[in-house]
Amino acid sequence: MKNHKYMLAMLLSSSLLVGCQGDFLNLPSETSLSTAVYYKSQSDFEQAINGAYAPLRDLYNGTYGAWAMGEMRSDNTTYKYNPNDRGTIEAEFVKNFLDDATNGVPRSKYVIDYRIISRVNHLLEPIDAVSFDQKIKDNIKGQAYFLRALAYFDLVQYFGSVPIHLKPAKTQADTSQPLASVEDVYKQIIADAGQAVSLLPSKADQEPGRATKGAANTLLGNVYIVQKRWAEAEQVLKEVTGYELMPRYADVFELANKNGPESIFEIQFKDGNEGLHSSFFYTFLVQPITAEETTAITGIPEVARTIEGYNIPTPDIMEAYEPGDVRKDVSVGFVTAHGISYPYIKKYCHAHTQSGKTGDNWPVYRYAEVLLFIAEALNEQGKTEEALVYLNRVRSRALLPVSSASTQSDVREAIIKERRVELAFENKRWLDLVRTGSAEQVMKSYGERVKANPSAYYFPEGFSVAPTAFTDIRILFPLPASEAALSPYF
Repeated sequence: MKNHKYMLAMLLSSSLLVGCQGDFLNLPSETSLSTAVYYKSQSDFEQAINGAYAPLRDLYNGTYGAWAMGEMRSDNTTYKYNPNDRGTIEAEFVKNFLDDATNGVPRSKYVIDYRIISRVNHLLEPIDAVSFDQKIKDNIKGQAYFLRALAYFDLVQYFGSVPIHLKPAKTQADTSQPLASVEDVYKQIIADAGQAVSLLPSKADQEPGRATKGAANTLLGNVYIVQKRWAEAEQVLKEVTGYELMPRYADVFELANKNGPESIFEIQFKDGNEGLHSSFFYTFLVQPITAEETTAITGIPEVARTIEGYNIPTPDIMEAYEPGDVRKDVSVGFVTAHGISYPYIKKYCHAHTQSGKTGDNWPVYRYAEVLLFIAEALNEQGKTEEALVYLNRVRSRALLPVSSASTQSDVREAIIKERRVELAFENKRWLDLVRTGSAEQVMKSYGERVKANPSAYYFPEGFSVAPTAFTDIRILFPLPASEAALSPYF
């Protein structure tokens, strides 16, 4: 009830702006929004679009980050079970397919995505009535359409049918809309992404960190891939130009290369005390762990962490890398926790000055994924030889030989395997399992391995998953109970 009232107030409010001066990362607290803001100038809309980006940091960061549903739901990562602290375990239920409509993890995603949508709607409604530089106006509108498309794409993939809000909610009745069909949600995403493509500048002409024409085309291509509209996917993805693979896989994640040549869209974070930092690296550390053991990998003074570690690489993902694949050592490291060695996600481990406050961005789309998307679209159209060219560009950067796959079926499997290791820990694996129709088979087999050998999956002796874990592999998450309780349409 409390959460629903919060969302209701958010939707009804006409003051969804977050001010900034200069760098659009420098946003004040979202708890100090003004209550009456009128859109009168270019500056007002510049502040409004900054405010629409802000929730993305909450979506990808923290205890309820997007990683729980996009990565840990799959066979790539899991949690380190802590029998001595059972206070924050909702992500466990997501992993074990024991979550329900009251779980805070999907509820957080749902609320944050609609927060983005609401802010975009408040921006788009008045913008054409205010006179200012058309080029700047088109850029702002393009970013807004991209963000709304991205939010609805997130919602439809994880929840299926959801309400479509395209105008600001000005009355309580406006906050409740019927559930739209999945088909209609996708139509809206395609329309918004298409608008973004037509309005946004190229990466070379855009401020770093903001949506670009390339990002919009990548999003649109991703939608077509999910819908198996292969020819359309090929067309729009080949229009993603002005990007290149970094020479070394490790270069992609270095702090000095944020928003670099391979980056198409990433969530912006900043080291320090301005409230713009990321912290997911610490969430991903196995716990309990002593201060000294954490300092051994961060190099700065740390504190003991005693709750529970999430998004820990599984033995399954460790075995997925081919011998000689340089991506393995870049992506996965090892840390000692209470004298026992555990893997951790290393690709987000970089120098920072304060414990719990990192500056790593979160990659949403990289050019390597575009190449693999194109390979997939080509292969599904029977253009298998051409598909291998794109697949092997990604493999070459990982210092691997060209793929030995030759038939359409073998290349299909090779592309999905390549996506798994190239995009490991970037929230792609669960959605790949879903769209390829393999989620149930893969996760039931995974569950059997966990139950047969819990210690291999970081359970202390005498503990394991519940007997009902992994028995009902649900593809979609239920709509949050806190929303359904007060909506006549859920």
